[in-house]
Amino acid sequence: MSEAMLAEAISKPVPEQLLMQMMMGKWVSKALSVAADLGVADHIGDTPAQLSDLAKLTHADPDSLYRLLRALSAVGVFTEQPGRRFSLTPLSRLLRQDASGSLRALARWLNVDCAWGAWGKLGHSVKTGKPGFDEVYDQPIFAYFAAHPDQARVFNDAMTNFSAMVAAAVTKAYDFSSVKRLCDVGGGQGLLLGSILSEYPHVEGTLFDLPEVVEGAASAVERWGHKGRIEIVGGDFFKTMPKGADAYIMKSIIHDWSDEQCVKLLSACREAMTPEGKVLVVEGVVGERQDDAFVKLVDLEMLVMTQGGRERTKDEFADLFHNSGLRLERIVPTESMLSVIEAVSA
Repeated sequence: MSEAMLAEAISKPVPEQLLMQMMMGKWVSKALSVAADLGVADHIGDTPAQLSDLAKLTHADPDSLYRLLRALSAVGVFTEQPGRRFSLTPLSRLLRQDASGSLRALARWLNVDCAWGAWGKLGHSVKTGKPGFDEVYDQPIFAYFAAHPDQARVFNDAMTNFSAMVAAAVTKAYDFSSVKRLCDVGGGQGLLLGSILSEYPHVEGTLFDLPEVVEGAASAVERWGHKGRIEIVGGDFFKTMPKGADAYIMKSIIHDWSDEQCVKLLSACREAMTPEGKVLVVEGVVGERQDDAFVKLVDLEMLVMTQGGRERTKDEFADLFHNSGLRLERIVPTESMLSVIEAVSA
């Protein structure tokens, strides 16, 4: 065997190794979540930090914390230095709360108790078509959040993390110059809406979500310099919808709901928008790109966590729009895994 062939064989894991790496994914994911919960990365600065100091700052058992950080260093999240010191890598910097593009909240959400428990029932969901979440907690996820505000906050923070990843890509890919008032339906703390308004100074915005979700959004709006440009409205989008916007945008909302509920939501947007208005759905589209493993795995998240939620194909989106009195106009890809799916009145 030539040196080149040997190097290629070493660099490519054999099927057993590759499958083992996939199976061990839950270990890495949970370890990342614990490190994020403890705020380890937040306590490591530009110079390596001593384990004993990190243990005191995180109120963790020193030996157990060492084993956690040693394992995460082995997969490139931290770097272990001599003397049980640890430094940040580009990966662990994203676990800092103050990092640009931080994923700390998302790491916490994927392994928070209710999410971890629901995924333990994936087999139940595959066999029955019913959410594992409901099987474990005997209620739908959003009802659970209403009774468990601490875990709801982790979820909302995670969605803000995800919005930060997507917002710049959406703003770059889609031309909002014709929009006068944009209503962000289920917009959380308004990160996507704020990003769009920063690029389009003529646009006025409406941030619409549950009252407990938009609580505190006013400070974020003011911090972004959009005070006076964004109206904050609390409500249930299945019961009411702010009227008069010429574009209604929904990021990662449609995939939470069944077809019947989506038609109800999309119909409400159509009825509320101006005659020449449009609906902009920011979602992954199954089958639109070759590297859509992310979208297909999120589809399993919807299977486990929601009552009828799913990722959809282009044709499935077209059917939803048709049944809502809308027409699929175009799909605008972005640099993220999500696309902007535009619909207008039929």
